[in-house]
Amino acid sequence: MTSPIRVETGSDPALAVVTIDHPPLNLYDRDLHTALVEAVTQLETGKPRGALFRAEGKVVSGGVDVRDSFLPISQDADVEAGTRYFAELVELGERVHRLPFPTVFAAHGLTLTWAFELALACDLIVAAESASFGLIEATVGLTPAMGGTQRLAQRVGQGRAKYFVMTAGRFGATEMERWGAVDRLVPDGELDATARTLAQDLAAGPTTAHAATKEILATLAADGLDTANARTAEIAGKLFATADLRGAMDSFVERGHGKATFRGA
Repeated sequence: MTSPIRVETGSDPALAVVTIDHPPLNLYDRDLHTALVEAVTQLETGKPRGALFRAEGKVVSGGVDVRDSFLPISQDADVEAGTRYFAELVELGERVHRLPFPTVFAAHGLTLTWAFELALACDLIVAAESASFGLIEATVGLTPAMGGTQRLAQRVGQGRAKYFVMTAGRFGATEMERWGAVDRLVPDGELDATARTLAQDLAAGPTTAHAATKEILATLAADGLDTANARTAEIAGKLFATADLRGAMDSFVERGHGKATFRGA
C-alpha cells in the first residue's frame, strides 16, 4: 500500500518536502498516524536543513476519521487508551516543534483539526487566500490534543484561542493572518511556489543561527523572559565556533552584506 505521507528531497537535498497524500480528504487515521511518525523520524535522523509540509488534494485535511481513531475508544469508555493516544499526539507535535531547522507549512484549502495543529507546530505558516482553518474537536465532545490549543494561544492570545476552539468554527485565511495565526497570505495560484521558495531560502541560510533562534524562543515559551534572557548569551555565543559564522564574517569584510553562503555547520 502506498504511504499516505512521503518525504522527498528532490533537486535540493538541503530541503525535505513532506507531502500529505491520503485521498480523498486526507483524514487522520491509523495509517496516516503511523506514516506521520515515520516521516518525523526521517526528518530527525536525516537532518535536512529545512522542511516544507504540504498536502495534495482539494483540501489540506477534512479532519480525523472518527470511526477509525476515536469511536472504538469512546465505545469502551477507555480513559487509559484515550490518554495513551493523546500522549502520542502531543509528543508528535513536540517532535515537529523541536526540529533543529526551519519548518514551513503550506495551507492551500480547508485545514482542520490535526492538520492545523501540525501547522502550528511548524515555525511558519503560509496560506492561500482561499484557505480556511478550524479546530472542530468540540463537535464530537473532544478538545484538540496535539498541542494546537496552546500553540494557537501563543500566537493569538488565550481569548481568541478559546473562541476558536470552543466555537469549533471555521475561519478564513485573511482573518487568521489578521489575528497573527498565519504568517504570510498569498494568492491561491502562488502558494506552492512561494512556500517552496521561502523554505528553500531558509534551508540555504544560516541554519545553526536559525536553530539558536528557535532555542531562545522555546526557552521563552517554557520558562519566561528572564530565563530566556539568561540563556541567550550562551546559546548565541556558541555560534562563534561555527564555520558558517566565520565564513559569513569573512564574506562581509571582503564583499559586503548579503553575499555569504552557508553550509549549516
